[in-house]
Amino acid sequence: MLAEKLEWLKDEGLDDSLLVLAIPRGGVVTGDVVATSLGVNLDIVVAKKIGHPLNSEVAIGAVMHDGTFVPNEAIVNSLDIPYEYIPDTVPILRKVIERRVMIFRGSKEYDLVGKVVILVDDGVATGTTLFAAIRWMKTQKLRGLIIAIPVGPRETIEKLRETVDKVIVLHSPTMFEAVGAFYEDFSQVSDDEVIEIMKKYRTTN
Repeated sequence: MLAEKLEWLKDEGLDDSLLVLAIPRGGVVTGDVVATSLGVNLDIVVAKKIGHPLNSEVAIGAVMHDGTFVPNEAIVNSLDIPYEYIPDTVPILRKVIERRVMIFRGSKEYDLVGKVVILVDDGVATGTTLFAAIRWMKTQKLRGLIIAIPVGPRETIEKLRETVDKVIVLHSPTMFEAVGAFYEDFSQVSDDEVIEIMKKYRTTN
């Protein structure tokens, strides 16, 4: 369904400048369908949440492979977080991210200059990792940035619309509980599944 919403890109004359970037792991499954439908390459970009020191489920921000940290300002400002927690945690997560990047794509180097990127995930809630990826991509001299996701709460979708060129979304309800509620099958995607998908694109990355 998401791929069908992006069919118009085939008529835009973008040729080799169009690229699908997916956020592992679930986003890679979605990204594979979109990339196959459009006949373009698929790559990945990894962002990892930083949880609150007393409750790891509460995301206070996210980190990119280059160490870029994007805070969830509403959460950070409302909670008492030790001063040293973030600078101590970022390098640890960066190493984890770098390992995943190497496993999934074989290189930490990106060449996105002049690309029209479709950033894909399997859904979004608060958007912490998505906003971190957007912040990093805006330093890469892109030609354009499109977000394509199946579902996300209306508040988050509106924030995304303010930060990128275009947002394609299938469902953006006001009342939102979880991304998985919109799927018939929301089984966890394994690293091995991501690796197998990326093998199809590795030769052109």
